[in-house]
Amino acid sequence: MWNFILDLSKSTKLSDIHIHGDTYAAYREHGDVIRTDRIIQSEEIRSFLQQNLSESDFFQFIDSKDYDFALEKDGYRFRVNAFQEGGKSALVLRRIESKIPSFDELNLPAYIRTVPTIETGLVLVTGPTGSGKSTTLASIMDVINATHHGHIITIEDPVEFKHESKSCVVSHREVGRDTKSFLSALKASLREDPDVILVGELRDLETIQLALTAAETGHLVFGTLHTNSAPSTITRIIDVFPPAQQEQIRSQLASSLRCVLTQRLLKRVDTTGRVAAFELMICNTAIRNLIRENKVFQIPNIMQTGRAEGMISMENSLKTLIAENKISPSSGV
Repeated sequence: MWNFILDLSKSTKLSDIHIHGDTYAAYREHGDVIRTDRIIQSEEIRSFLQQNLSESDFFQFIDSKDYDFALEKDGYRFRVNAFQEGGKSALVLRRIESKIPSFDELNLPAYIRTVPTIETGLVLVTGPTGSGKSTTLASIMDVINATHHGHIITIEDPVEFKHESKSCVVSHREVGRDTKSFLSALKASLREDPDVILVGELRDLETIQLALTAAETGHLVFGTLHTNSAPSTITRIIDVFPPAQQEQIRSQLASSLRCVLTQRLLKRVDTTGRVAAFELMICNTAIRNLIRENKVFQIPNIMQTGRAEGMISMENSLKTLIAENKISPSSGV
């Protein structure tokens, strides 16, 4: 089965591969899912998992009926989710490029290019699954790794982009392999002399609380959430906490948050491939006050008036891409 995966990866520009037992395999290319003419038998999937997982990890998959892991082989790297579907094993493999793209290649907003110079605080990259959040963060980490002299700790499930230590020392911690949870790894990281901490996903109250504390106490913390705008990101974080704690969290967030970058990947109409649309909220004094005063609903107005500072609304980003004939008008809906 690996030869099939390898051949498919070489012959297409796929982002994901879908493999279900006893049916046709498929892959996603430029946002579209395309069926192949290859039927993968259930026995092949089970054999593939046994070959690429340790015995204990394989039995954990059998017990829990889903399992995440990273697979690196023959120069290709994938983030894999194995799961049970219809009583049979299935796989979705997300391809991870070995080369970390530059800011220019990703066409990131100008302000993001200054993020590696920030010394402390919280930087959030948000968007739906498959919107390129990990790639954006990898690009930022690569610049910090090359230009700073410090310790970078990444906590991911699983580790996606692998950073070789350059001017920085880089420690990769994979949930399941190197630590029991995001929370336990984040707690431990504060005793590991970090300068920069990347948390693959801010999933729960305790992890968010600790990330805010780390950002307040002199560290630069990066995290991701599955939210579709800066205001909804702030609301999501605050709503995780019970009402009695929310005023304190608003205060912490207002003082530690540096920016929220939200991104979407959209199918291009001018050429093959996809293009990113961005929303960027930069935490200036006005936005900090709105967070403290629980007036998050007013943030879009400040973002419109903050365009000179580099702020971008998703609406304007989409309008620009439509005007440049890069996406269809229906994409901006």
